[in-house]
Amino acid sequence: MDAVLAGILAVTGDKGCLLIVKNYTGDRLNFGLAAERARAFGRQVAMVTVQDDIALPDLARPRGVAGTLLVHKIAGAVAEAGADLDAVAQAARRAAANAMSIGMSLGTCTVPGSPKEDRIRPGKVELGLGIHGEPGALQIPYLGAKQAIADIVARFLPLLQANTYAALLNNLGATTALEMSILADALRQSEIAPKITHIIGPSAMMTALDMHGFSLTLYPLTPDDAALLAAPTGVHDWPGLQPFAAPRLAPIPDGLIAMPHVASANPKTAAFIERCCGTMIAAETDLNALDAKAGDGDTGTTLAVAARALLLALGRMPLADNTQLFRAISQELSQSMGGSSGVLLAIFFAAVGDAFSTGNSLIPALKVGLARVQEVGGAKPGDRTMIDALQPALAALPDGVAAAAKAARQGADRTAMMTKAQAGRASYVGEAQLHGHIDPGAEAVARLFESLSPALAQSPR
Repeated sequence: MDAVLAGILAVTGDKGCLLIVKNYTGDRLNFGLAAERARAFGRQVAMVTVQDDIALPDLARPRGVAGTLLVHKIAGAVAEAGADLDAVAQAARRAAANAMSIGMSLGTCTVPGSPKEDRIRPGKVELGLGIHGEPGALQIPYLGAKQAIADIVARFLPLLQANTYAALLNNLGATTALEMSILADALRQSEIAPKITHIIGPSAMMTALDMHGFSLTLYPLTPDDAALLAAPTGVHDWPGLQPFAAPRLAPIPDGLIAMPHVASANPKTAAFIERCCGTMIAAETDLNALDAKAGDGDTGTTLAVAARALLLALGRMPLADNTQLFRAISQELSQSMGGSSGVLLAIFFAAVGDAFSTGNSLIPALKVGLARVQEVGGAKPGDRTMIDALQPALAALPDGVAAAAKAARQGADRTAMMTKAQAGRASYVGEAQLHGHIDPGAEAVARLFESLSPALAQSPR
């Protein structure tokens, strides 16, 4: 109580002091007693209690939670406009009566000096817990952000009587900015979204230390209250009142739109591409398993996604024009294939297409593509990348596809003995994790050439 009284006596001037108190028994008693003592010293003091928590609708005295922020903001804006204490207190009471809030968290907060309470079971989320870490109304299965918002929205639906609302989306402490943005998007797609015209946040405004959760406050929005909530304030972390609308989609700049190609038929080329794509799709699981040894386990999926995209685009490809075909493949890969491998292969096929345009035949054109990839990517033979299989394969290709396939396999197998990668994600991995495992990019090249060799295609690895 003494700390509260000291605060009142320190800030109260001739116009008086408004205490905005969250509805907890200890808060009400200590602030109430401090107010009485301050009045005995001749100070004008009014007190408003906030009880915006709707987690337990039948509770006679709900808790005060994040809706208290709206009470502060509205009352503060009225005070800034020069109103007297009675008018400010009246505005605060109106705001307190209108605010509705509920919180949800994946875990409790850590109270300094005390062990963390692990009452929320794995796979569960607690609905309606308080800002001091006190238990919520119930624990329910956690099924993702969209369902989390739906579970909270269901609590608001019976209470919504106004036509328009402002939403305050509050980070309870440890939720990341990315997670809060996902929650905001889920709210935008929720059942109550048509009624929400403005939003405050998502932001950390009323936190519960390191609680990994969020709270949602809804407030019926009149033009007068919208102006008060939007009024400037010197509070550093107040995010302001913003329109709540779908993200604005900007058109793709002309330079990023794929250049149109005149489709042309070539059954032999189409069959060749289909065979290559089928090989990459069939190898997806094996290549992912290899990549998991030194990367994030997605090389097979990355190549399979690209292969499926090429198959879908086959009907609009210029199959009878090598220059345009390789350029079209480059464009398709740059849009459908992720990661550095997608960029490198897009560069490879673009360079091959350019080489064809200057009169090169297939093998010299492929070698131009290889040189361009090495120039841009920086990898060379011995660096434990796909170059270790591609370079010897292209060197042997004048002797036939079987010779190229054999050279590619030998190059890929050698990478298993390379315990230090000089490029790519594997360069960050220790020797023990690399030894005995073929580089997935090199393995993909080897399998591709083996699938094209009649002698080897019948017995794929």
